[in-house]
Amino acid sequence: MKTIPLHERTLARLLREQACVYGDKPFLMYYGRSFSYAEAYELSRRIASGLLASGIQPKQHVAVMMENRPETVWLNFALALIGAVTVPINNASRGDLLAYYARQSDAVALVIDESFVERFAVVESECPLLKRLIVFPDETDSGICDHSFAHAQVLAWDEIADAPGLSDDAPGPEYSDTLQILYSSGTTGVSKGSMIANATAIRAAQKHVEVYGYTSEDIMYTCLPMFHGNALNCTVLPALLAGATVALSRRFSTSQFWREINECKATRTSLLSAMINFLWLKEPSQEERSHSLKTALVVPAPEFAPEFEQRFDVKITSLYALGDFGYATMFGPDDPREKIRSAGRPLPEVSLAILDDDDQPVAPGQVGQICLRTNEAWFARQGYYKMPEVWVSSLRNYWLHTGDMGRLDEEGYLYFAGRNKELIRRRGENISALQVEEVIRRHQCVADVAVFAVRAEFLEDEVMASVVCREGSNIDLAELIQFCAPQMAYFMVPRFVELLPHLPLTATGKVEKYKLRESAETRLSEVWDREQHGIRLEK
Repeated sequence: MKTIPLHERTLARLLREQACVYGDKPFLMYYGRSFSYAEAYELSRRIASGLLASGIQPKQHVAVMMENRPETVWLNFALALIGAVTVPINNASRGDLLAYYARQSDAVALVIDESFVERFAVVESECPLLKRLIVFPDETDSGICDHSFAHAQVLAWDEIADAPGLSDDAPGPEYSDTLQILYSSGTTGVSKGSMIANATAIRAAQKHVEVYGYTSEDIMYTCLPMFHGNALNCTVLPALLAGATVALSRRFSTSQFWREINECKATRTSLLSAMINFLWLKEPSQEERSHSLKTALVVPAPEFAPEFEQRFDVKITSLYALGDFGYATMFGPDDPREKIRSAGRPLPEVSLAILDDDDQPVAPGQVGQICLRTNEAWFARQGYYKMPEVWVSSLRNYWLHTGDMGRLDEEGYLYFAGRNKELIRRRGENISALQVEEVIRRHQCVADVAVFAVRAEFLEDEVMASVVCREGSNIDLAELIQFCAPQMAYFMVPRFVELLPHLPLTATGKVEKYKLRESAETRLSEVWDREQHGIRLEK
């Protein structure tokens, strides 16, 4: 594929050009509905015009909290057309976390599903810059928006989407303008918003097309949420660039996955670790062998990857990427299958080193910290929004220190060896142990707490908390869960909880979480489990 000149790397330009090239060709399929490239562009232009009419200006930040649907895609495109910045918010966010995302990002508007509006009502006073709330109605809603707030103006989605289309002559963004701000899970403190320029997003999409061999004949299926970088940046944008078709699903379902794959005749898809495990543990069926899938982008590749390929007749591809940096390595369908557990080799646009604690390279095969540099301007992220000092602190000796551990083999293939100790990966979600601990410590009876991952059923990690009570206090564990639930995303709330007289500490006063984890996993069936106590969390 010919490299797109730097000054032409904007999503707005790509959308216009592909609408002209592919016209009536299907771009998006969604439960029996189909939208052509031309229709996708026209619908996005209408929303873009409506956003401008509502007062949203180029380079302003707009937060988005919507379920998977075609309108979510058009909104992302519309914001790109007017040069505004999209701030995707995890749909599970509530309380302090929701307020933080809206406030720290300087969002002037929030496009939100009707079902999430009450969450915003709780934190409106903490988001003084957020002046507009654009509400997408529930399926049973009449379309009339009757919400009101003290400071935010409420607009119905139809008021935005029914505007006349944006002119093709309207000035668009520059390649260097920020397209998205994606927030991390906050593994080393508060969540950080990584700035992704237009040029970066388009160049990354091009690497997907080049390495994985996507073409205009492909149908690319995704059931991952649009607020994650994977669905938009690993599926929608590469499909747009390749002239392919996107098959969008509302969410992942183990029982429906292969049926949906077959119905849309998908040729490509992406799977996260929990999805892989659920599909692997499912009873074999005819549907899992009658599909048209060529490749599945799997992150990370499991131990049973070779058996997975054989059972499901699909080639696994993979990568190593960091929200703070972007794409570093890719493992394509033509790479040696004996390297399938790797994340591939470093891209030409990236330098990757495995360094020890003194920032010295370790020998091939030895584990050290994965550190990155970019070799091409605008290939990587442009730093953290309003946190330049935090960004600079991660660039010791001109290397971005990822906090991830890994090793390189003799052929230069990267093998992931473990995540930052404060990061918990649960069913595709990155969870900051520090953020969960911060909430639990607010409970009046808690003296100290350590949050960590434990391996439970389905070969997956679950969140566990070891809690120390204040002297003279006692804690009802069910009540502690109810205390946590309104203040964090449902997937962050600990499933397992234990009460301890004290936490094990190192000589320098740091909690030895590995000891807590090792101890808990030997007796997990005896540890208090909210699921066993019938506590269900609102999503």
